[in-house]
Amino acid sequence: MAGHDPDAAATDTDTTPAVPGLDPLFDPESVAVVGASPDSFYSGNLVDNLLDYGFDGTLYPVNPGRDEVWGRRCYDDIADVPETVDLVVVSVPRKYVVDVVTTAGERGVPTALVLTAGFSEADDEGAELEARLADAAADAGIRVVGPNCIGVMAARGATLTSTCSRKPEPGRIGLVSQSGALAFTTFFERAADRDLHFSHIVSTGNEADLGLTDYVAYLAEQDTVDVVCTYVEGVDDPERFMRVAERAVRNGTPVLTVKIGQSDLAEEATLSHTGSLTGSDEGWDAAFDQTGVQRVPDIPDLLSRATAHTAYDDPDSDRVCIASTSGGLASLLADMAAERDLSLPDIDGATEDELLGIEELLTYGEFHNPADIRGYGAEVLPEIADAVLDDDAFDAYVFAIGLPGVDERAETIAADLETVADRADDPVYVLWTGRKQPDDPTETPPYARLRQSVPVYEDPGRCLDAVASTTQYVADSDRVASRPSRADLAAGLGDAAVDLPRGRVLTWAEAEPLLDAYDVPVVDTRVATDADEAAAAAEEVGFPVVCKVDSPALPHRTDVGAVELGLDSPAAVRAAYDDVMDAAVAHADADDVAGVLVQPMVDDGVEAMLGVAPGEVFGSLVTVGPGGVLVEALGGSETLVPPFDRSDARRAVEATALDELLTDRREGDPLPVDGVVDMLVNVGTLAASVDAVAELDLNPVVVTADGPVAVDVLVRTDE
Repeated sequence: MAGHDPDAAATDTDTTPAVPGLDPLFDPESVAVVGASPDSFYSGNLVDNLLDYGFDGTLYPVNPGRDEVWGRRCYDDIADVPETVDLVVVSVPRKYVVDVVTTAGERGVPTALVLTAGFSEADDEGAELEARLADAAADAGIRVVGPNCIGVMAARGATLTSTCSRKPEPGRIGLVSQSGALAFTTFFERAADRDLHFSHIVSTGNEADLGLTDYVAYLAEQDTVDVVCTYVEGVDDPERFMRVAERAVRNGTPVLTVKIGQSDLAEEATLSHTGSLTGSDEGWDAAFDQTGVQRVPDIPDLLSRATAHTAYDDPDSDRVCIASTSGGLASLLADMAAERDLSLPDIDGATEDELLGIEELLTYGEFHNPADIRGYGAEVLPEIADAVLDDDAFDAYVFAIGLPGVDERAETIAADLETVADRADDPVYVLWTGRKQPDDPTETPPYARLRQSVPVYEDPGRCLDAVASTTQYVADSDRVASRPSRADLAAGLGDAAVDLPRGRVLTWAEAEPLLDAYDVPVVDTRVATDADEAAAAAEEVGFPVVCKVDSPALPHRTDVGAVELGLDSPAAVRAAYDDVMDAAVAHADADDVAGVLVQPMVDDGVEAMLGVAPGEVFGSLVTVGPGGVLVEALGGSETLVPPFDRSDARRAVEATALDELLTDRREGDPLPVDGVVDMLVNVGTLAASVDAVAELDLNPVVVTADGPVAVDVLVRTDE
């Protein structure tokens, strides 16, 4: 497969995360195995697999308790090995690991693969040992895989794992898994059963040194890798992961991931609507979307999509032609295609005429897309292909076969489909739903033989997911390449140098300079400390007005009755001032009340909500959606990981009900979306620039013909 190479792709330089040099890990010329023993499941099976699966380099067993193993001299210590090896495999009790890695590093060994378990996953002592291991690796200049690692595999290099039941065949999928067992017992085995093969597999272990992001960075640069798949539990440096993934997507390598866990909610309780709307997984979804990473629900789906990415060059568009031997299946595929935003152009003109001219189809009238070719169509698949493959209206094809997959007819169908795929200039996928096992279990069914050269799927959903994955990647890579990289966005951040009190909700006087510094528009607001000041302020801003308490101790002032609306005279304002202050001091100390805010009423517009909430993984997250009473009524907020540009902000707004509320008004003209987008970008810049801000809630933001303006503001800072 030739990777997608968008013309607009930018190149990051100094701000791009470095790609680790891992060739000695995946394709070593010499390996020392410390703790080598045929009696050890881990080191013994690893050496057996290494030798059985084609390693032609030099192996040095190291074990002071043995003189010879595998027909080779056994050395007492890594220091005794007669050359500086490319890789040391460590399988010794945990208390010896640090010393072994240190000695290897001092000898100039570039990489260590630590199989030994019992570190941070075990107990406090293990966690301490793991920290020492990381320090020792850094000091000695050696890169460490693991500990608690099942191993790695490179199909064109070395197989360095105890858990690999068959010789790897070269493929073009790179896999990085934070579960070792899943990597080799599930991913590898299920893929091999489907004639799907990997270029590399990495079990990351505890990631004392090298982590998932390092392996993604390396694999994305390899000519033998068409797609990088990841199984993710957590990432220590999510911003670096986002930059690495973004670079891979920009430069032509799709990144697919299964992400588990629901653990990125902030530990501290949030005060704002923003915090309540930013759930445990929204941050990861935002990170993946902003960088073009495709998140998939499970391992079979990951493998199905990866198959499509390795089979063909990227499609030119999302225009798909579907031909099905079953009318019911055709209808089902039509609905599924619509759900996945695949385009199904009409079959018409010369193409339709040619199909209607195929007598064997016994079809009358017209063809649609998906085309119901009936069971008769299985007899004339090459003729059908001749009609549709040259039609410029389509850029990918799905042949859906709802017939048995093991009889003589299936043999012919499989051979014809292979011919069709060879003849096609565009991707061809086969959905074969009528599959069954042959009577003779040693016999290879026709569809299985076909799968060796053509992507074959048994499930309609997984088939169209795979097709959609390729078209989505093209769109995502173009989108990501068309905007500044995350590194460039971060480099462009300024520091407004606003001095903020720490560890509490801010008063208006404290929050206003922050909002002003980042061009966040707020309603004209005055602070009054007595009734006469409040009345004078109302005269200045214009009636009708709102009076609300300004108190860090009362972030939800409406709940305590410390807000008065629709005040249309000085007398009403004076009375409201007293009422608001009385309500406030009934629930808070007078010293915690800064005064009363006086603002003009802004009620002729659409209410939105923008905010910043804490995220345990990503630091801070920015959320946008309908505001005011519509927060709970409509929901549908979108989350972004700052920093981001206008294109990401616009996509977020357009993905919520807010976009329709602004543009499709039953009463009045459409309201401008651009102002909301600009405001959202500014909030994102604030969140990325000012670490002190733990929480920012702008709710509601009222959008009028003049643009958006925040009428209620809550800012909370970190300790």
